Amino acid sequence: MTMSINIAINGQKLTVPEGTTILEAAKQIGIEIPTLCHLKDTNEIGVCRVCVVEVKGARNLVPSCITKVTEGMEITTNSPKARKAREMVMNLILATHPKDCLTCDRNGDCELRTLADKMGIRKIDFGAPVKDLPLDDSNPSIIRDSSKCILCRRCVSVCNEVQKVSAIGLINRGIGTTVGTAFDRGLADSPCVFCGQCVSVCPTGALTERFNLREVWQALNDPDKHVVIQTAPAIRVSLGEELGEEPGTIVTGKMVGALRKVGFDKVFDTDFTADLTIMEEGHEFLQRLTEKGKLPLITSCSPGWVKYVETFYPEFLDNVSSCKSPQQMFGAIIKTYYAEKYKIDPAKIYTVSAMPCTAKKFEANRPEMNSSGYRDVDAVLTTRELGLLIKEAGVDWASVEDSQFDQPFGEGTGAGIIFGSSGGVMEAALRTLSEVVTGKELKNLDFKGVRGLEGIKEAEVTLNGQTLRVAVANGLANAKKVLDGLKNKELDYHFVEIMACPGGCIGGGGQPRPSTPDTKQKRMEATYRADKGLPRRKSHENPAVQEIYKEFLKKPLGEKSHHLLHTSYTPRNK
Repeated sequence: MTMSINIAINGQKLTVPEGTTILEAAKQIGIEIPTLCHLKDTNEIGVCRVCVVEVKGARNLVPSCITKVTEGMEITTNSPKARKAREMVMNLILATHPKDCLTCDRNGDCELRTLADKMGIRKIDFGAPVKDLPLDDSNPSIIRDSSKCILCRRCVSVCNEVQKVSAIGLINRGIGTTVGTAFDRGLADSPCVFCGQCVSVCPTGALTERFNLREVWQALNDPDKHVVIQTAPAIRVSLGEELGEEPGTIVTGKMVGALRKVGFDKVFDTDFTADLTIMEEGHEFLQRLTEKGKLPLITSCSPGWVKYVETFYPEFLDNVSSCKSPQQMFGAIIKTYYAEKYKIDPAKIYTVSAMPCTAKKFEANRPEMNSSGYRDVDAVLTTRELGLLIKEAGVDWASVEDSQFDQPFGEGTGAGIIFGSSGGVMEAALRTLSEVVTGKELKNLDFKGVRGLEGIKEAEVTLNGQTLRVAVANGLANAKKVLDGLKNKELDYHFVEIMACPGGCIGGGGQPRPSTPDTKQKRMEATYRADKGLPRRKSHENPAVQEIYKEFLKKPLGEKSHHLLHTSYTPRNK
């Protein structure tokens, strides 16, 4: 039984459960204590000392983020001693920090600058040389500027604990300590999977996505280019956060209207190829099941997960579905079927994708992603970049009217929308597999056993008398648990969905900050609300998908489908 602890904060008495930190207790009564290094349940180390408070009877100030309350504790959060110490810490950090705030990629979204403003710091009291470390731009997804690193260790804890990739850590010693890779190489020469979870939690401009806005603007301003954009399922429940909306607000129509104003020739819905993915992947699963192929089949739409299995578990590559992700399928279809249907030179088509994910940039640059004869996807924008694009175009978000996606790729189903949440791909597949296998209409479309933010979810589904064991994992630490279990014969599944990011795409590395559990929950709930609101909720019922098979692809797993919609994988050196 949890004990209750009686304490006082700034003279206000309250009772909290045993084990509560001072920081958590203060939040309960509306008192905000500043923090920089703290990430609940992930990075609770108290190294920055920005959150120090005074405790009556204590010899020194204590870090509120890791100090647990004790009976009768009397805490003062804003005493002169605590304020002076915090200001000293901030001054020391700011003294060596680059002063390029106006041109920094995190301008307007920097926790360090916001905190300095809240603390009333208007001048820096120390003179010190500004850090000048080399920029790491060795990969297509993430830019690393160590000059702006404040050694909060958030990125290290997320990479090591949440993702179990350990691509980065503290290197060197003393004043030369910094966050880097083994042998201080670029991220491209490390085991980094480009999931962007480090970017999501970095409080400064030390880690950012590689911006592709300039290339997109060049294409939009080129009269010879036919510029199309596809928007991922998770974007519609998160883009609003970048433009002043509450988390979980569904902005589908408004997003399309804004992108028309930006100047795209066509605005398409990636839900279309999410449905197409289910058709291909579902039939691939049935083929393996009936022909005694390699099982479990593991999903392939998360590029961070794909790079992870290529790097750490190459023995499972035969288990991974050969289907391209919906993003890449879309690019291939645009430069073949769409180009032929509308008589547009594919060389003049410029495909942009708006994705919740930094690893999608890496995926688009994979050399094998050119089955159309051209690069499938020319530029990838994160949700954050898409918000910036709309702002840069001078679009007044508040006055934008709802608009519909363009045809022929504006048709989506609820199954496509739930791709954005962990368990969504599995649920979408089960909706279609159930009807394809049994030939009967499925009455209950909600497979709630695979929903939610839990790291690993398991369920059993009966199809024509056969019980299928399925699992869903989100976050690479949980993927590791599943793969180790399969490897050691402790687990046995027929079908597994794995997403690199916690929560799935709604928690992607390119999503608006902060991506807290509460925010992810609201985004996830919004995807299921959007699913419920559509007349079609099964991928095989999408008329645009039916039409493309009739006119162009002929059948799932057919020759043309294999050429355009499927891919191969490469074992990588750690």
